[in-house]
Amino acid sequence: MTDAATESEVKLPVAGLQPVRDVLERAGAHLVQGMTREVNCLYDSAEGRLRSKDMALRLREYGGSCILTLKEKAVFRGPVKQRPEHEVEVSQSDGLRTILEQLGYRPSFRYEKDREIWRLGAVQVMLDHTPMGDFVEIEGAESRLEQAARSLGLDLGQSLHLSYPRLWEEHRRLEGNADLPKDMVFTL
Repeated sequence: MTDAATESEVKLPVAGLQPVRDVLERAGAHLVQGMTREVNCLYDSAEGRLRSKDMALRLREYGGSCILTLKEKAVFRGPVKQRPEHEVEVSQSDGLRTILEQLGYRPSFRYEKDREIWRLGAVQVMLDHTPMGDFVEIEGAESRLEQAARSLGLDLGQSLHLSYPRLWEEHRRLEGNADLPKDMVFTL
């Protein structure tokens, strides 16, 4: 496992991804990864021990990669979320799932998104299409996030503190759970 790295990010809802993509292209940003489906599964104990501590154990699969991440408790500094993370890339997701389950962790929530990754100077910009709408995540040094958001025409005042699982819970609640699955997955 790697040493903990502290992730600093902002997450902003957007009406569509193409306008942000256009600004990135005009700004000379570099496309790191084209739009790729991500399948994420959170694991927790039966009693929800990790969630109760605002921690997350996530298995992410995308583009032939499989990454296990342990996210520690998040801290917010204004619109910026900071969270220590430990990550390791694994080659066999099936074997890892078996290990997690044998250790008492079970899948607790699954979420999918189509993600495109750009490099804009010293920050990464993720364009996310999800079953509940489009979002932009900007990651990098805290001192660079506001400038990056401004250069993309985004307002940090619109940033969201909730994770995708918590946003999905809120979305389902607002929609009255009208035929929406428990997990945030594409149904078509």
